[in-house]
Amino acid sequence: MILLRRLLGDVLRRQRQRQGRTLREVSSSARVSLGYLSEVERGQKEASSELLSAICDALDVRMSELMREVSDELSLAELAASAAAGETAREPVAAGVRPMLNSVSVAGVPPERVTIKAPAEAVDVVAA
Repeated sequence: MILLRRLLGDVLRRQRQRQGRTLREVSSSARVSLGYLSEVERGQKEASSELLSAICDALDVRMSELMREVSDELSLAELAASAAAGETAREPVAAGVRPMLNSVSVAGVPPERVTIKAPAEAVDVVAA
């Protein structure tokens, strides 16, 4: 079973570590106890939206960016679970399992500035 709180905690930890910050620094800035933040990062506690907002502010990360990374991780976990259940990599992912991706317009953006961060199996790229 895929636990959202574990994926969320993993992403929060990676964000913090990318910045070279300690749990103590982030917990102080977010005004949350060090122990509770540690439990959130380990996927042992569910974080409320208010707590996530405070942590995102402390990490200077938009909540939408955090959730997008969690969504990407969830997509990968679902694909891995499908593969483990016996589906081959060449079979398409069932419509009910396929992640829902939003369309984004990049009109007027130079091609070298466009980056797609998602597993290739989970994305349909259509040239406009």
